[in-house]
Amino acid sequence: MQVLAQTAEAPMQTVQVTGSRIASPGAESPSPLQVLTSADIAASGATNLQELLMKNPTLGTPTVSRTNSNFSTSSAGVSTVNLRNLDTSRTLVLLNGRRFVAGIPGETAVDLNVIPTDFIERVELLTGGASATYGSDAVAGVVNIITKRNFTGLILDVQGGQSTKHDDTKKKFSATWGTSNADASSNIMVHFGFSKQGAVYSKDREASAVDQNSAGDPEDLFRVTRPFYSSFAPQGRFFDDNGSFTYDRNGNVIPWNTNGTNGQAATGFNRSEFRSIAVPTDRYLLATTGTMNLNDNHTVFFEGNYASTRVSTMLEPFALGSDDIYKGDTGGQVPAELLINGTLRRNPLVPDRLFNNISDTNGDGLRDYFFTRRLAEVGTRGSKASRDTFRLATGLKGNFNLLREWNYETYVAYGQTKESQSSSGQVNVLNFRHALEAITDIDDLNQNNNRTETICADSTARALGCVPINVFGYGSITPEALKYVNAPGSLETKVTQKLAGGSINGEVYDLPAGAVGVAVGFEWRGEESSSEADALTQAGLNAGNALPPTYGKFNVKELFGEIRVPVLKDKPFIKELNLSSAFRRGKYSTVGYTTSWNAAAEWSPIADVRFRATRALSTRAPNINELFQPAQQTFPADIVDPCEGITATGGGARGDACRAAPGVAANIAANGAFTLSQSDIQGISGYDRGNPNLREEKGWSTTVGVVWTPRSIPALKNVTLTLDYFDIKIADALVFMPRQYALENCYGGDGSLCNVITRRPADVGPNSAGSLEYIDSLVSNTGSKATEGVDMTASWAGAVGPGRLNARLAWTWLREGYDTPTPGANRDYWAGEVAQSPKNKASINLAYKWGPIGIAAATTYIGKSYLDDQFLAQLDLPRNAVGIGSRTYQDFQLTYELRKKWEVYIGLDNAFNTKAPPIVSGLPGSTTGAETEAGAYDPIGRRYYLGLRATL
Repeated sequence: MQVLAQTAEAPMQTVQVTGSRIASPGAESPSPLQVLTSADIAASGATNLQELLMKNPTLGTPTVSRTNSNFSTSSAGVSTVNLRNLDTSRTLVLLNGRRFVAGIPGETAVDLNVIPTDFIERVELLTGGASATYGSDAVAGVVNIITKRNFTGLILDVQGGQSTKHDDTKKKFSATWGTSNADASSNIMVHFGFSKQGAVYSKDREASAVDQNSAGDPEDLFRVTRPFYSSFAPQGRFFDDNGSFTYDRNGNVIPWNTNGTNGQAATGFNRSEFRSIAVPTDRYLLATTGTMNLNDNHTVFFEGNYASTRVSTMLEPFALGSDDIYKGDTGGQVPAELLINGTLRRNPLVPDRLFNNISDTNGDGLRDYFFTRRLAEVGTRGSKASRDTFRLATGLKGNFNLLREWNYETYVAYGQTKESQSSSGQVNVLNFRHALEAITDIDDLNQNNNRTETICADSTARALGCVPINVFGYGSITPEALKYVNAPGSLETKVTQKLAGGSINGEVYDLPAGAVGVAVGFEWRGEESSSEADALTQAGLNAGNALPPTYGKFNVKELFGEIRVPVLKDKPFIKELNLSSAFRRGKYSTVGYTTSWNAAAEWSPIADVRFRATRALSTRAPNINELFQPAQQTFPADIVDPCEGITATGGGARGDACRAAPGVAANIAANGAFTLSQSDIQGISGYDRGNPNLREEKGWSTTVGVVWTPRSIPALKNVTLTLDYFDIKIADALVFMPRQYALENCYGGDGSLCNVITRRPADVGPNSAGSLEYIDSLVSNTGSKATEGVDMTASWAGAVGPGRLNARLAWTWLREGYDTPTPGANRDYWAGEVAQSPKNKASINLAYKWGPIGIAAATTYIGKSYLDDQFLAQLDLPRNAVGIGSRTYQDFQLTYELRKKWEVYIGLDNAFNTKAPPIVSGLPGSTTGAETEAGAYDPIGRRYYLGLRATL
């Protein structure tokens, strides 16, 4: 990372940096600002920008990436960024200083996949509140992507690569062309790019090839139970009055034994055989920019972006329980006989072994049973998504004289992201129920002597094509029955953004230390988002997550102003002293009026040293999902039940609260202590809900730092060093109530939180009485968040031996970070935790150029991390009691100029094949399918690539 701190002594062109709308000679940022250049991008070989940005220590674990989104409903393969680990929604991504349309429905997060890396001139990372300058969402900071300008010529780039495991294949081609008129007053640039990144499957990495789970032993949480198979298997598991049984591949009845204990064969199912670590992603990119001078003072500009992204996800066949089909008071019990016209009729597909060992358990007078089954015949679940992003911005900029020269810019922009998704692997619950309720066709039996036919009991269903379904044993579902119950899914989403704005900036008054600069302007923004699944999915009738349609929109009108005052210059101990401030007032159609401001100071006691400080109030208005999302089903992981182990007596207030639940009391009576099965641990669900009564959240940020550029010391004249302290606190934070928090407080004395928790009142199939069935969560303004630490950067460039060396270091020390879900609640500390951010993170970049040869080396250091403190508390372990070691990744690239403007390059990422830490299922931070935190660590391993770049 290059630090934007040094400025030349010679007169400079008027420029504008991220964080300010005032253009001035030699502009510098009063807030910490780091710059990533096009040379950095080229030296990384990155296919999308997220791959490179993630190595900067100011960025935390992304909410969505190619390696953690296989289970995502509508964002698979999206690439987002997360400054300061304050969440993607608090990181504002700009393109040339203007907003870009979101890549996820209902959110504000920009998909970096749609920004071609070869079209980027630089990326400026401003860390700290910037809402007064740029509006909502800039609570953690701003990522401003600046595209190339006034380029003339043609650049071609071709690249291919793969991992040493022969997966994660990469293919890339891009062409960037630009031309200017004779006097260079007008220019147009066009970029076309294609990239293809292949899948990585869980089965192809030893660490994730087999289902496993932390043994949950407080003495050794990294001791795993392997295999830890799913109890939903393709041959089915069937529950009668005496227990459960299953079938072997020859159709013989055998006892159920999930993981194969006591010398018996395992009857469970290995989900990891079908899961993915990295989502395959294909991208077609088209980008263009242009300027046309109307005269010496006025210029028309435009920007156009189009991205077509194709992604596919794959996971194991659906796990169906009969309670998915028979919901409500039946307890999931399937009738083995039916009352037809007053006559009791047996289902002939139910085998004698089951029929003779069942009774009526739900009170309807009919024998019944319960089953679970992996729908292998239906096939793997997954989706194929086509995501298209379009954005066009145009405007007029220039200058005019009104006593003094003023700069102005006006613009309008329109952006849209649409996704069309088709999914497979689900079934129609209503049809499945009809297909399960089968009888023998008596008319056929009477007419054809000994020949019998099994038919669906419901005559209307028969008329609509119902085919009886046999769920007993491997491969028992016929193609005809499969066709009747199969339910392909679909999802259509659309995000629309409309922008209009304008600003003027210039100098209004001369002071002895320089001219006072001001900027004023306005912005209008409209956001609209919709997400609509097929009818069965909306109603939860395809046995999967119920996903009602989400629709919402809002608009905001804002006025802003900024002033920069040079107070003193060339005085004793004051080489320069500047003060600046910005203010923004907005009116949202959802939350009403909002106010943001900042105040900053810059003081240079001598030419080589500059101190800087900023205090800011930033705001973030709720996004569409937070406001309007209806109840959507989810399946949380890593939940620890506080009632587990509670006996008939003792346990204090927690024990009394647990025993008050009838199901828990029944479980204790049956087992002596509240006991959970593997199915109970894996079978927790819940619903997330938006809240239309939300308010904006407020973020207070303070940064204080120093920039040292010792040009007066010959030996150090090429050094730049920055040191910045940051402190960000967010009040009225928008949070989903953490489920573990709700559990702990419900059974810790706050009975109001018990209304979001549903326990099973009795045994239901493989699930125990009292086990958790649902834990719901609602968005509210009850939270607070904070982060505090220090950034340090250092850079040096100069001749070394026969060539030239560039060296840069960026390091972040995180002193503390925490969330508080409700006022007065205990803090959930996350600084230094897995899936959040280590206390220490650093990157070192070295580049050496010697004639036609170039060598680049990038080292990323991720310091020691610890398991979530709330998780450890459930095990009576203190914070930071269980941790994982640091990880260091090295990337290398070698370039060679074949001839002038022709360059071949070869790269090696994760050169020493550093293994990701074993954060397995059951531990907080585990990414499903990867058995590590795949957003923070590299789950793929060593990779290499080869490319050719030509400038014509």
